[in-house]
Amino acid sequence: MEYRTLGRSGLKVSTLTMGTMTFGGGGAFSAVGKTDLDEARRMIDLCIDAGINVIDTANVYSNGVSEEIIGEALGGKRKGDVLIASKARMRIGKGPNDEGLSRYHLIRECERSLKRLRTDVIDIYFLHEWDGLTPLEETIAALDTLVAQGKVRYVGCSNYSGWQVMKGLGISDRHHQPRFVTQQIHYTLEAREAEYELLPISVDQGLGVLVWSPLAGGLLSGKYHGVSAAQVALAWLLGRPAVSSLVIGGRTEAHFKDNIAAASLVLGDEERTRLDVVSRPPVLYPYWHQQFTA
Repeated sequence: MEYRTLGRSGLKVSTLTMGTMTFGGGGAFSAVGKTDLDEARRMIDLCIDAGINVIDTANVYSNGVSEEIIGEALGGKRKGDVLIASKARMRIGKGPNDEGLSRYHLIRECERSLKRLRTDVIDIYFLHEWDGLTPLEETIAALDTLVAQGKVRYVGCSNYSGWQVMKGLGISDRHHQPRFVTQQIHYTLEAREAEYELLPISVDQGLGVLVWSPLAGGLLSGKYHGVSAAQVALAWLLGRPAVSSLVIGGRTEAHFKDNIAAASLVLGDEERTRLDVVSRPPVLYPYWHQQFTA
């Protein structure tokens, strides 16, 4: 397993991250899959044995059950150097303050996540999505409080647009508050919109990139190097600028094993070029105009 430095932090993360959206299989994510405690234990051990050192979850996955299963599976103790990443922002209840990125909601949900995970610190805490109703200054200040209290080590954002990422970084820099060290984005061979702004921002601002749902469906067919199309899609992503880690999941141990194998696959320059060409997105304005002077 390869390890990469996460952005401008000193934290080393494995190129594959264990995704746990299927853990519990309840709520809005019931259609994704259902992984019970015993199977979760086996999958966690499988990933750790393969060298994966990051487990990704969120308070909203199965309404908190995913975090509970992780806490139960780890027995309240970290195995080796396992890092835990979680998120908050989505609706988690019926109350008026049960969603968003207000100081109230963010601090409360972090504390609830810590209890469910049976740990005293979350290594990477993501803002799960943009909240246009809460001043970003309030949100960044709340993250500052959580870091100062030792409840969170690093902070990041997820599903933000380019200007939203830059606004957050600007607030952090002006007020000397914790800066995003990573962003978690959707990026596949079939969906390369992140290349317009999010990846260039990551390179320019020193953000590590975690990719959620990294598998392209239907684009690749057949076998390359005697491995699955899914492994090729993952290997292509690991060669993209600023990408630190891919969040992989699986309904079964077999799915996880297949995805884990991508960590050792290296694509040649010609193969990578062919994949780039066949999946290249259209060039939008103002980028096509800037090509004239690039």
